[in-house]
Amino acid sequence: MRKLQYFLEKQAFGVCTRIGSKMEIPTATIRLYFIYSSFLTFGSPILLYLGIAFWMNFRNHLRRSRNPVWYY
Repeated sequence: MRKLQYFLEKQAFGVCTRIGSKMEIPTATIRLYFIYSSFLTFGSPILLYLGIAFWMNFRNHLRRSRNPVWYY
């Protein structure tokens, strides 16, 4: 079951995991927050989730592009 959880977290951008580790809150609590708030507000937190995922991937891309080692 853990392998499936790790696979899904890796494929789902890892937004909830990153937020949970930064705020020292269990990841499951953050996931439940996104699910419940999505039902209550008709899906608007999904846009927030996708925005955070985009920003995280963009930052990772910038960090890789500033790599001081040049590959030829």
